[in-house]
Amino acid sequence: MDATRRSSLARPDALPIHLQIEELFIRDIAAGRLIDGQRLPTERDMAAAHGTTVRTLRKALAELEAKGLLERRQGSGNYVRAGQPVTSVYSMFRLEHAIGGGGLPNAEIISVDHLPKDDQQPEYGTSDHATRFRRLRFLDDVPIAIEEIWLDGGAGQVPRDKVQDSLYLTYKLALKLWITRAEDRVGISTVPDWAHARFTPRSGTITAYIERLSWAQTSKAVEFSRTWYDTDKALYVQRLI
Repeated sequence: MDATRRSSLARPDALPIHLQIEELFIRDIAAGRLIDGQRLPTERDMAAAHGTTVRTLRKALAELEAKGLLERRQGSGNYVRAGQPVTSVYSMFRLEHAIGGGGLPNAEIISVDHLPKDDQQPEYGTSDHATRFRRLRFLDDVPIAIEEIWLDGGAGQVPRDKVQDSLYLTYKLALKLWITRAEDRVGISTVPDWAHARFTPRSGTITAYIERLSWAQTSKAVEFSRTWYDTDKALYVQRLI
C-alpha cells in the first residue's frame, strides 16, 4: 500500500479502518473484482496491504462473515461468498472506477455553509435554508467527482468538525437522521466555477452530472445534491438484483 493510501486511512474524519476495509470488500464483490469462491490472501498479507493490524483486519472479516460475504475455514483461509444484496455505508454511492469497478469512496471538504436555498433547487424539507457541503470525492484516493449537498435546515445542522467521509453516517451520528431512499437523475452539465483544482474537468466544460433527492424517516425529502463526475475515471453504476 502506498503512502497516500495510508495517509487517507489515518485522517481523523475518515471512517474507522475496519469499516473502510469492510466497505472496500463489499464494493469489490459487487463489482466482480472479488468473485464467489475466491480464496483471499493470508490475514497477515491483507493487514499489511491495508496498512493496519491483523486484529483490526479480523474485525472487518468478522463483519463480512456475519453478512454472509465471507466463509472462514479453519486451517484453510478466507473465501469470498458473493451473490446476495448487502446494506452498507456506501450502498447508495453509485460511482465506481471506470475500469474494473469498485473502489473505496472518500472525500475532502471544500466548504460547509448555512445558506438560503437557491432557486435552482426542487422543493424539499421544511425550511428555506440548508447546510451546503461542497466536497471533492475520491475512489481509492483518485479524484473522480465534485459534489454539492444541501441538507434541509429543518433536519438540523452538522458542525464541520463532525463531518465524516460518509455524510449519511454523519447524519446518523450527529442528527439521528437515517437516509432511507433516494432518487437520481443522471445527465450532463457545466462544471461550476468553484470546482477543485484536482478535479480534471475544468470549470465551464461539460461533464456527467447527477441530481439526487434523498428521504429520511419523513414523507418529505430532506436532502438535495448535485454531483459532477469525470467519466474518464468513474462511471455511474446501478445494479438490479
